[in-house]
Amino acid sequence: METRELRYFVTVAEESHVGRAADRLGIAQPPLSRAIAQLERRLGAQLFVRTPRGVTLTQPGETLLREGRAALAAVEAAERRTRRSAVGVGRSPVILTAKAGASSELMLKLLDSYAGTPDAVAVEVLLSAPAHQAPMLRDGRADVAILHRPFDDTSGFDVVELQVEEQVLILPGGHPASSRSSMTVAEATSIPGLPMPRWPQLDGSYPDGPGPELRDLTQVLQLVQLGRTAVVLPDSARADLRGGLTVVPLSDAPQVTTVLAWPPHSTSLAVAGLARTAAEL
Repeated sequence: METRELRYFVTVAEESHVGRAADRLGIAQPPLSRAIAQLERRLGAQLFVRTPRGVTLTQPGETLLREGRAALAAVEAAERRTRRSAVGVGRSPVILTAKAGASSELMLKLLDSYAGTPDAVAVEVLLSAPAHQAPMLRDGRADVAILHRPFDDTSGFDVVELQVEEQVLILPGGHPASSRSSMTVAEATSIPGLPMPRWPQLDGSYPDGPGPELRDLTQVLQLVQLGRTAVVLPDSARADLRGGLTVVPLSDAPQVTTVLAWPPHSTSLAVAGLARTAAEL
C-alpha cells in the first residue's frame, strides 16, 4: 500500500463520509471513492459499509484504521527524526514530552541527574495536554515521554519505571467530604455538585458528561479551588497543590506507574543516556 492510500482511507474513516473527507483532503470525491474501492479490491476485504448518510467501518476496516494510523505515524516519525538529526550529528537535542502540571518534581530530578552525565545533550521539554504524549512519541514529535499507566497506552514502547504511587481525591477545602479519612472510587466520583472533569480521548474529543473538559492540571486545580469539580490524581500531585484544596486517599483506586518511554528502534545515544539515568534513579 502507498502512504497516500492510507491517508485517504484514514481520512474517510475519521469523517465517516466520503464527501467530507474529499473536502478535507482537497480533492474531488470521485477519485477518492475510486481509490478506496481499489484499496478494497487489493486487500480482498470490504473496509466500509456504505449508507445514504455516509460510511461506517467494517471489522477489517477497523483493523486497517488501527494499523494504518500506526504506519502513518511511523512515516512521520522517520521524517521528523531524520530532519532533527541533520541539525548536528550526535548533538541534536532530545525532545521529552510530559503532561503539563504532572510529575514536575520527578522530571526535575531526572533532568538534573542527566545533565550531570558526561555525554549529556540539551533536553527540550514539551508540556502538552493529557493523552497527547503517546501519540507525540509515535509520530516523532518527541523522542521520549513520561507516561502514566494504566491511563496512557505504552504498548510498543520500551519503558523504565520511575515510580509507583497511590491515587487520591483532590476537592475544595471546607467541602463536607473533605473531612473523610478515605473514600472509594465510587464515592469520589459521585459527590453531589462536584462532577469529575472529562479527560480527552485519543482522537482529541471529550466524552459526554457534566464535568469540565480537562486541558491541563493547572486549569483543573483552579476549578477545584472554585468548587466546580473534584479530581482524582496520583498522590505526588500533593507537591503542587495551592491553598484551599484538600486531599482524601482512595482505598480501592489502581496504583499509577510513571514510566519513561521511547520507541524500541531508537538509535539515539541521548535517548539511551536519558533512559540509563532514569533506571539509576
